[in-house]
Amino acid sequence: MIPMPFGHGLDEPEAPFEQAPSESLADIVPDPAKTAELQPQVVAALKSVYDPEIPINICELGLIYDVLVDAGARVGIRMTLTAPACPAAQSLPVEVKQKAASVPGVAEAKVEVVWDPPWTKDRMSEAAKLQLGLF
Repeated sequence: MIPMPFGHGLDEPEAPFEQAPSESLADIVPDPAKTAELQPQVVAALKSVYDPEIPINICELGLIYDVLVDAGARVGIRMTLTAPACPAAQSLPVEVKQKAASVPGVAEAKVEVVWDPPWTKDRMSEAAKLQLGLF
């Protein structure tokens, strides 16, 4: 089992925190053709983003809720964090935005941090749970 450092957010009570940067995705209307073209590449890029305290990428952790792509190749990512007091609350959304924007063909990237539905360990992939010894 991998030891979990203090501050990992998996079982901690909520504490005061600085709000994670978040943008509205209301103006991104998904386009099926652009989504089919760019979504797999964006997801692949997001798999290179790791929670700094848990050695698992954010996709396997279940932090990415939606990847939307509109006709103008604008990407909207709806994500959450393991806890509102997550130490990476400021850095992860910024890194997600940068990774998505770096995908060839992406015109713009936006990241909306949401708390509903709340993240739970159940959102983690089986591989992530196995790696953390949660089975």
